Amino acid sequence: MPKDVILTPEGLEKLKQELDHLTTTKRREVAERIKDARDFGDISENSEYDDAKNEQAMIERRILDIEEQLRSASVIDESSLSTDVVQVGTHVTVKDEKGKDREYALVGSAEANPEENKLSNESPVGKALLGQAKGDKVTVNLPNGRTRTLEIVSISR
Repeated sequence: MPKDVILTPEGLEKLKQELDHLTTTKRREVAERIKDARDFGDISENSEYDDAKNEQAMIERRILDIEEQLRSASVIDESSLSTDVVQVGTHVTVKDEKGKDREYALVGSAEANPEENKLSNESPVGKALLGQAKGDKVTVNLPNGRTRTLEIVSISR
């Protein structure tokens, strides 16, 4: 049974755009590559054909994944978010042990992107921050076995 996918309105829009791109542009491009590769002759030893078919399979798998995520999506109503505690959809600024400030957006796992400072609510840091208030200190157990202490400086939408 699929689990609920928590999305921000921005994340929902990105998924819809990706689905549209895959179902229109990418499908057409790969179909054209397959057609061109067939024109080369014997497909049993045709690496162009094999590559195009593999790409087609990956695209179709991604389309199915996105459609499933959209079917089970729970979109956060950002206007009803409280900034009293950290929750999915809020932005949180934390200070680490070295005094360095970092800002994170807490999002569902489908939107997580550490490079953009979007932390999943299922990640170790995300789990530790959930439900905490400004001024709270949390200890995070990292996958490498170490721990990290973070102080919540601010919470915003």
